[in-house]
Amino acid sequence: MTSAGVLDEPLAAVVGAATAKALRTLELVTVADLLWHLPRRYAERGQLTDLAALRPGEQATVLARVASVEVRPMRRRRGQMMSVVVTDGREKVSLTFFSVRGPQARLAEGRVGLFAGRVEEYRGARQLVHPDLMLLDDESTDPEHAMGFADALIPVYPATRSMPSWRVGKAVATVLGPITDLDDPLPASLRDSYGFPSRLESLRTAHRPTDRGSLGPALDRLRFEEAFVLQTELARRRAASRALPAVPRPQTELGLLARFDEDLPFPLTSAQRSVGEQISNDLSQPHPMHRLLHGDVGSGKTLVALRAMLAVLDAGGQAALLAPTEVLAAQHERTLRAMLGPLGDGGMLTAEQDATRVVLLTGSSSAVQRRRALAEVASGTAGIVVGTHALLSQQVQFRDLGLVVIDEQHRFGVEQRAVLAERASGPHRPHVLVLTATPIPRTIAMTVFGDLDVSVLASGPPGRAPVATHVVPAAEKPHFTERVWARVREEVAAGNRAYIVCPRIGSDDPDDGDLDEADDGASTLPPSAAVADVVDSLRSGALNGVEIGALHGRMSAEQKDAAMQAFSDGSVPVLVATTVIEVGVDVPAATVMVVLDADRFGVAALHQLRGRVGRGSRPSVCLLVTRAPSGSPARDRVEAVAATNDGFALADIDLEQRREGDLLGDAQSGRRSSLRLLSLRRDGQVISAAREAAAAVVDDDPDLVSHPALAAEVDRMTGDRAEYLQRA
Repeated sequence: MTSAGVLDEPLAAVVGAATAKALRTLELVTVADLLWHLPRRYAERGQLTDLAALRPGEQATVLARVASVEVRPMRRRRGQMMSVVVTDGREKVSLTFFSVRGPQARLAEGRVGLFAGRVEEYRGARQLVHPDLMLLDDESTDPEHAMGFADALIPVYPATRSMPSWRVGKAVATVLGPITDLDDPLPASLRDSYGFPSRLESLRTAHRPTDRGSLGPALDRLRFEEAFVLQTELARRRAASRALPAVPRPQTELGLLARFDEDLPFPLTSAQRSVGEQISNDLSQPHPMHRLLHGDVGSGKTLVALRAMLAVLDAGGQAALLAPTEVLAAQHERTLRAMLGPLGDGGMLTAEQDATRVVLLTGSSSAVQRRRALAEVASGTAGIVVGTHALLSQQVQFRDLGLVVIDEQHRFGVEQRAVLAERASGPHRPHVLVLTATPIPRTIAMTVFGDLDVSVLASGPPGRAPVATHVVPAAEKPHFTERVWARVREEVAAGNRAYIVCPRIGSDDPDDGDLDEADDGASTLPPSAAVADVVDSLRSGALNGVEIGALHGRMSAEQKDAAMQAFSDGSVPVLVATTVIEVGVDVPAATVMVVLDADRFGVAALHQLRGRVGRGSRPSVCLLVTRAPSGSPARDRVEAVAATNDGFALADIDLEQRREGDLLGDAQSGRRSSLRLLSLRRDGQVISAAREAAAAVVDDDPDLVSHPALAAEVDRMTGDRAEYLQRA
């Protein structure tokens, strides 16, 4: 059987309805899905699984030897319970069966088998409750099952309770066995240059390897194929963007941008000048710019974006800045007005000639404010429009939208960005500049943002104060927290501001379930580390007499704006908040940040939070309060942030520590990880080589007419991994 149509065949037609239903729990629907459901590891006969690596909550398949078997009557109902202990020679794990019938009846001391189930913890010991099992030396085993365990290497698949690893292997054998040929998406010249085996040979070896020597080349080929197909799709998207029409917006020598640059109280950094030239060149082209600007916190991205907006205004267009939250949108509007000065007072008596207007449009804008803003946007009086998702409304009509700036783009889906990008008048598309304050590892820039040109701001403006970061081990040294609040008092007394960040809003927050409420000795910290509790505790205790405000997502837009304004002007110098202040909030007088339960946050979030201080010339400090024990992964994460202010170094650490599926939007999409075999942590060279090869193919044959197998594979992927990558 050849591959013509077989890859898209529903599994029910090949393996039967019952097996197909069980495979659907792994989100495997077609033959292609199953063939690319590759083993997560390979067990070797004689090499038992390291049981010490098992973690409660995970679905695990282990190769282990039976150490003991005990059968006893159940206390509260009829029948017998079987308790089995298996070992890898060092560690032990308990298996509990509520019946002695079935395959467990053949368990005996010394026998070796595969055991699959959910790892649970009972009285401090790990166990698998009623696991599925397969004895490797069992003569009574179905020959079709046993065949899969005859080789030295035993494939261990990602599995579920209803579809254990060996049943996945049997289904793969059923599907793969009759196939005699598979169309290959890799061009023959590319296969020859790398010495890759065929696609079918590689899949057969990956699912049923005879030895490690043959496995390596097969996985290398499949890994490159995945990268190549993905990069081909992204290259096609780049080509499609270049084919769209856009109004060129070349920079002029006289205009708002030139006057703005003349009035700047400080010189642009070399990085800002370099990125500005890249953007200026993009804006002058007859096709839309699609550029990602990423950099460390405080590197000056807003200034670069404003200069791009002014260049578009000088060329007769309008600019829109899309922010993910009302707090950030309001902050951007205030910041842009302050940076522009009289150049942003269009329509006022004090305005300079040709000055523009900056308007804010959010979901909570009053009816009067909304009508006025819509009229100014439609007439072109408003040159810069700042807003949230409200900008996506059909009621918002621009006179000539020339540039869309999207801040913290990971908060927006590709569909939402497309709505605004289609708002330009006529057939022309606006230029698009995407901003993110999260430094991005190179492999992610090539993959997640592979359809965008990428610019980097690696250095911040001169004169920014360094931020000293310290870990406060509240559980080990609770008296250290007293010094935390003393430091906050000192900063407030000196006329500065202080952020206090909590992982949740209130003690009744429905998202509280994973927080540890145990009394761990941190007596001066509210046990809940929630905004409401912290405010009450500090007002009556450590910060008695100091004005303390609160800011969180349940407040109305007016309440949020009032809280930020009071904090900014100093009338309320201490702000207790959730991560709503994580990005974009700019208060130069803020010199101290206290993050409570810092171990509840990821590396990137902690670095972003720290970026809210040190934005002026005053020395600043970030205090990461944690109860996580020394040596734990959570504590290591906090200490990594304290060890460096380099956001790019922390981005690599974050990529190393987190599940790649989360980074690529897996958790948000609710489906399996968008990458099957490729690893963003280790495969940078593979991704780079595949990107170069894919670009060459697409440049020569944009529609892939000469590469039908590649086109089919790209079509198969489109709408699955590619769109999830775009949403990440």
